This record gives sequence, C-alpha cells and structure tokens, in this order.
Amino acid sequence: MLDTPKAARRTPVLPVGKGGIVSTLPPADRFVLRLKGFSGTAGGFDLSGALNTAHGTAERFAARLGPDEWLLVLPEGEGAAAQAALEAALAGRFFSLVAVGHRNVGIAVTGPHAADVLNAGIALDLSDAAFPQGSATRTLLGKADVVVVRLGSGFRVECWRSFAPYVSGFLTEVAQEFA
Repeated sequence: MLDTPKAARRTPVLPVGKGGIVSTLPPADRFVLRLKGFSGTAGGFDLSGALNTAHGTAERFAARLGPDEWLLVLPEGEGAAAQAALEAALAGRFFSLVAVGHRNVGIAVTGPHAADVLNAGIALDLSDAAFPQGSATRTLLGKADVVVVRLGSGFRVECWRSFAPYVSGFLTEVAQEFA
C-alpha cells in the first residue's frame, strides 16, 4: 500500500477572479435533472420553454439542454434546500436529479467582444439575433465539451473541472486580442 504523508484535498482548479473579458466564477451548486413530459415550475426553477433556453438569473437558472434534460445552477450552499424542494415538487414522477457541483466550473465571458472571444473556438452564431438573452446550448469550445448560457450581461461557460485550465487558457489568450 502506498503511504502518503498528507491526505489529498480538493483545491480550486482556477483562481476566482473578476475583471477583464474572461474571469472564473465563484463555486456554485449544480444539478442535472432528467425528467420527461414536464413543463412548469418545480423547486423554484422554471422548467418551461423550448430547447436551448434558460430561465432565471445569471446566478440561479435552469438551462434546458435536451427534451428531458436541464442543467440547474444556483449559489453555493443552496443545493440541499433546492434538492429537497425539487424532490418534493416532483414526488410521484419518474426523474433523476444528480448533483454535479463538484464536477463543473463556471467561467464568465463579458464585454462588447464576448461573442467574438467565444467564436474563436465555437462554431455557432452567438450574435444577439441568433443567441439572445435566455439562450443556452451544449457545444464544443476547441476540444472541450461546454455549456454556454446567456443570462445577464455576457455569457457563462460551464465546463468540467478537468477541461477548465484548457478552456480558461484558450479564452484568455483570445481575449488578449480585444483587451
């Protein structure tokens, strides 16, 4: 057996920072909800609307990524209460609610050139007309799977922790062209 002098501990994958075009968002609680045939409100989340839409605020929202799939994001520490509220609201229905807050990292891309920065690695039209406020989608940024949400000012990019250094580095490098 391998003897380790210290127990491993989880540290932030990227430093949290504000400012500039690209910045890491503070930790958040996140869930993936799978639920068929539902449209309405549950547990404080608006689960209505078409595919590739998001409802809520930049800090607390439900992004509909598939016909039966939502990414739910809320401030850190509110997850347990939200989970209990969702389970109570969906009692009697078949659903899956998985906490993925430990898996994802949020990165903000803001400013007048935010769409241009993202388009350096995303082959989607992210203009105001094609991807307005309240839009969300799962796509690729370079080689990484990401979820892009447009709520509030700018974009929120959600990616797995293991992809975060690549995604953040990619976006930061492109943003230097517009700084």
